[in-house]
Amino acid sequence: MVDPIAALAAPRRREILRLVWREERAAGEIHRELGDVTFGAVSQQLRQLEHAGLVAVRADGRRRLYRARPEALGPVGEALAAIWDDALYRLKIRAELESSRRGPRRRPTSAKGRRR
Repeated sequence: MVDPIAALAAPRRREILRLVWREERAAGEIHRELGDVTFGAVSQQLRQLEHAGLVAVRADGRRRLYRARPEALGPVGEALAAIWDDALYRLKIRAELESSRRGPRRRPTSAKGRRR
């Protein structure tokens, strides 16, 4: 079993947990929501969250549906829920995810839409 607090050290896992905090979601839906990461990487992060006891998984035909287990975090779960409701936190996590992103980055475009 993975330590639940250690599992939350990765920004990507925190973002995935936030996505399934209030509603059950399929792995493919989580992948589409994140956008800049492979399905295999999402699956790997979900597996870590499952091993830490932070998400519950159920099969629905060929799909696997994930939902958070806030009770696994006790009072920390309540604090996370409050933080995740904050717009500034959402901006912070997006910046952390972008800085930890692997692979080529999009180049900024000029005002006329051309790449610099």
